Amino acid sequence: MNRYILIRRLKAPAILLLIGVLALLHQMDVIDDFWRYLVPLVLILLGVLLLAERAILSMDGGLDQGYPGSPYGGGPYPGAPYPGAPYPGAPAGQPPVASQSTSIVAAHAHDFDDHSNGGQS
Repeated sequence: MNRYILIRRLKAPAILLLIGVLALLHQMDVIDDFWRYLVPLVLILLGVLLLAERAILSMDGGLDQGYPGSPYGGGPYPGAPYPGAPYPGAPAGQPPVASQSTSIVAAHAHDFDDHSNGGQS
């Protein structure tokens, strides 16, 4: 198992361990308010774990290769084409045919003439 997946799998147990330690400290009257410390420490723990994931990916070259399920980009395997790449069998080098009009309904020629009613029909 690579280190990236190991760090990802340790998130939930690390949060449960943090909650358990805080509950134990509250039970022993070391800290007075359990809820006051819970949210900031959970956010700090998640930030540290995300930084560890990012560091491991950059050391392993995973930012370029991309691991399955990685939120940091990359394809499913090295050298994978991006989704917008031409598909096999598509004619290469030929630009798509441009339509003559961008309108859904054809415009009438008299709509653009200079009339006394301000161009309205």
